[in-house]
Amino acid sequence: MRQLNQIHALLVKNPKPQVLNPWLGYLTNSSAPQNALFLYNQMLHHPTSHSHYTFTYALKACCLLHSPHKGQEIQAHVTKSGYISDTFIQNSLLHFYVILSDIVSATRVFDSIPVPDVVSWTSMISGLSKCGFVEEAIVKFMSMDVKPNSTTLVTVLSSCSTLRALKFGKAVHGHFLRNFQERNLILDNAVLDFYLRCGSLASARHLFVNMPKRDVVSWTSMVGGYAQRGFCEEAVKLFQQLLQGGEAEPNEATIVNVLSACSSICALSSGQQVHSYISTLRDLTANGNVGNALINMYVKCGNLEMAVSVFQSLEHKDIISWSTIICGLAMNGHGIHVLQLFSSMLVNGVSPDGVTFLGLLSACSHAGLVNQGLMFFNAMKKVYRIVPETQHYACLVDMYGRAGLLEEAEAFIKEMPTEADGPVWGALLNACKIYGNEEMVERIREGLRNSAGVSTGTYALLSNAYAKHDRWDDSNKVRDEMREMGLKAPPGRSWIEIGPSI
Repeated sequence: MRQLNQIHALLVKNPKPQVLNPWLGYLTNSSAPQNALFLYNQMLHHPTSHSHYTFTYALKACCLLHSPHKGQEIQAHVTKSGYISDTFIQNSLLHFYVILSDIVSATRVFDSIPVPDVVSWTSMISGLSKCGFVEEAIVKFMSMDVKPNSTTLVTVLSSCSTLRALKFGKAVHGHFLRNFQERNLILDNAVLDFYLRCGSLASARHLFVNMPKRDVVSWTSMVGGYAQRGFCEEAVKLFQQLLQGGEAEPNEATIVNVLSACSSICALSSGQQVHSYISTLRDLTANGNVGNALINMYVKCGNLEMAVSVFQSLEHKDIISWSTIICGLAMNGHGIHVLQLFSSMLVNGVSPDGVTFLGLLSACSHAGLVNQGLMFFNAMKKVYRIVPETQHYACLVDMYGRAGLLEEAEAFIKEMPTEADGPVWGALLNACKIYGNEEMVERIREGLRNSAGVSTGTYALLSNAYAKHDRWDDSNKVRDEMREMGLKAPPGRSWIEIGPSI
């Protein structure tokens, strides 16, 4: 309030734009940009108190406040007063509509600019990409009649990543190398992210190794790219190189990515080293995403004691925390503990989601708690209004099958509102293999022929089920069908940790 009084006194004493615009800029960038609009409104009452900078600051305040009506009011004023022909104001208006995701108004402003500069083109390309018009963004980039800057290239690379347009993205990278004398770290990181999202790990690795400067974004992108593409050993090794070299300090995203890699290959020792590293950091604690990633790592590696310890130490337990520990305990056969934990979750006011119920159903399946499992399944649908997915149906079939209730499992499949797919039939097939039911195996085979998403493992299970009943011809026929479909069981792989190495 004191500041506003000072500004009001300035308006009365010296209502000139060179005096007031710096104040307007200061207020726009403050924690209360609405005060900038208050000053702007006061300035309009003095014909000599504003310039084109006044309107650009006011539009920036509207962007920060997400105030479409005020922005439109400013547009009407600059149009009426003749300031609309100023390039700075045109670009500010264009940016304002892009921030609001109003691509129609943004296009209208862009088309009204007689000679768009690189800022105009970049804002328009960014707006199209942001609003999901990624192909149109690339077309707009190709029609540019001015030299793009690094921000333009970063924006169009984002569209290339979304479309997995590897060839065109490579051309953009080539343009950068040919036409920019100095390397740009932000642009290098954008190219790196593009290659990783397109699955071109070799190109990403080559760029990463040859980057003149790398920051935590570069390292995090590379670690995450390896982890997401299944090269988890490389992700862990790269993280270890980061710690040894000290080129950058890992952030939350880096830690979460490397813990995901450790989870995927059950690298407990490496995961524990990451946990120890976290404890040395002041700005990063084992809470939130990091805490949830640690829980996931420990349950996947079978160290339930540490998983529970991390879970209990969390200051705030969200739905991901609860679901992760519930699914982890279920996966490791602690069905009764899962039910107790679920009760605690409800007492703490956290509503379950589909993943939570997947853990509950899995726990009931492994513990032989058929009635409780059916109760949870019905509660999921009727009380929490969660639509069951394939995994939920497969869990129910598996629960019936483990309990030896094969007829009930088959009847449940027939009553499903959607056609059973590979995982559902696979669950029933596994039960038939355990308890022996040749007639049902034949019906399952018919079901598989009309199903989508049938994995190599399901067909292998069918072949083995025939072999168990000495039906070798049928077993070999299934194997022949697998070869005709191009299905091949992947070779087994094991990871062994020896000291810091995997």
